Amino acid sequence: MRTRNLRVIEPDLSLNIAGVRLRNPVIAASGTFGYGQEYKGLLDITGLGGICTKGLTLNPRSGNTGRRLHETPSGLMNSIGLENIGIRAFIEKELRRLRDMGPVVIANLSGGTISEYVKGARLLDTSDVEIIELNISCPNVKAGGMAFGLDPRSAGRITRRVRRATPNTPLMVKLSPNAPDMAAVAKACVAAGADAISLVNTFKAVAIDIERRRPVFDNTSAGLSGPCIRPIALRMVWELYDAVKVPIIGMGGIASAADALEFLLAGAAAIQVGSATFAHPPVMDEIIAGIGDYMREKGLGDLASLSIRSN
Repeated sequence: MRTRNLRVIEPDLSLNIAGVRLRNPVIAASGTFGYGQEYKGLLDITGLGGICTKGLTLNPRSGNTGRRLHETPSGLMNSIGLENIGIRAFIEKELRRLRDMGPVVIANLSGGTISEYVKGARLLDTSDVEIIELNISCPNVKAGGMAFGLDPRSAGRITRRVRRATPNTPLMVKLSPNAPDMAAVAKACVAAGADAISLVNTFKAVAIDIERRRPVFDNTSAGLSGPCIRPIALRMVWELYDAVKVPIIGMGGIASAADALEFLLAGAAAIQVGSATFAHPPVMDEIIAGIGDYMREKGLGDLASLSIRSN
């Protein structure tokens, strides 16, 4: 009997977002990976596609008081409140070390007012940051954050102002799942100049301490993440794919290669991993390997052939 030589296709996991090349579609999500230094030795950081920084504001913030993390079935609630060292200190002290790690550096930009966002954006635009992720979706601050991302007009207004302040850097806008009409918000952001959309941020939620007879968090509500939100986040990515024609970066409860593949099949160009990294730091290494194994098994040569969606 004659045997046939079967050639295994070695998949290309790289992708391009607004002219920036990522070696693969797996990105460490903002707020869960610090500035990368905390995870040295726990996973192969050099193999990641990108790293989103902690939420950065123009000036340093101490964050929220009281309890900041609370576990819930299949999820994690947080009320960090954008604690960070400020954009200037980030550029001076952390950016070079982050760039030296290898993955694409994505700066998550937050603020309390449009003026703060714009001033911070100008600083980041003249730095070595490769992509700016405009965070208009954080539910854990009393001013700014999610307040800008719930209404298409306010989302479009702040995106337009930040876009004008960042002529040199691609702009990704991070959306809130709490918006009444996320598709309308996304369309407004794209019309205002967004190069990509990332979603979803955490869901607004509440937990009660029955022994103290009061809310767990000082701010009462907090952001819910983890596997419990994944099917809803996936549905939102699926629906948004038909609404906008820019790359979508999906996130929300991704904890395995199978989870990531669902988002990529649904039309996401890339994915972000957040809470799962706390529980199992090497999870992103495993997700990258799992995506590659799946593509080899299916004979898929690149990420474009992986998606089951088409515009």
